[in-house]
Amino acid sequence: MVRSHIAEVRGSAAALVRLVAVTKNFGPEAWNWASDAGCDAVGENYAQEALAKSLAAEVTKQLPLHFIGHLQSNKLGQLYGKVHTWQTIDRESVIRGLAKLYGMHGGTEPTVLVQVNIANESQKSGCRAQDVEKLVELARSSHLHVGGLMVMGPTSGDPTATRQAFREARKMSDELGLLECSAGMSHDYRIALEEGATIIRVGSAIFGERPQ
Repeated sequence: MVRSHIAEVRGSAAALVRLVAVTKNFGPEAWNWASDAGCDAVGENYAQEALAKSLAAEVTKQLPLHFIGHLQSNKLGQLYGKVHTWQTIDRESVIRGLAKLYGMHGGTEPTVLVQVNIANESQKSGCRAQDVEKLVELARSSHLHVGGLMVMGPTSGDPTATRQAFREARKMSDELGLLECSAGMSHDYRIALEEGATIIRVGSAIFGERPQ
């Protein structure tokens, strides 16, 4: 269903959109389900859960892992070598921590997305809009590959406010010369697609109701 919506909204550009299956709270077998469903990557919110699944015997089909939760600097080392794309880079300490980690181990430049608190909501992670350019420049100078920006829609779920937030994120990405814009979850990914998102993060729309 999600793939058909991507094709419907984006037409010939549908192939440019990556579908990240959010597998938080599902068991390790969800990574296999995501692969079977034709997803491009899996997304995890918690370091311990991501690490456990990456090592689980039940996982027989490995997709690229995107970390999409709030990043704690002391968890970076645990996830080194497991994460393909770090979507929630929102402060200098995390950038410097990643740069040090990859430099220490001689790893290839990791792909990162700078998370922006586009709706300026106190309960959400992400840097302020006015700090985005500074963080992008710091990440680039620290030998991190900045793929683009990541945002979440307003908590209110208001479609007009959501559309405006995603439109602003796409505009910001373009102004910084960034290709990727990660926006949209199960309840608002269609709006995100209409506003130019290249990555959508979808869980319940693929797997059904999430276990608690």
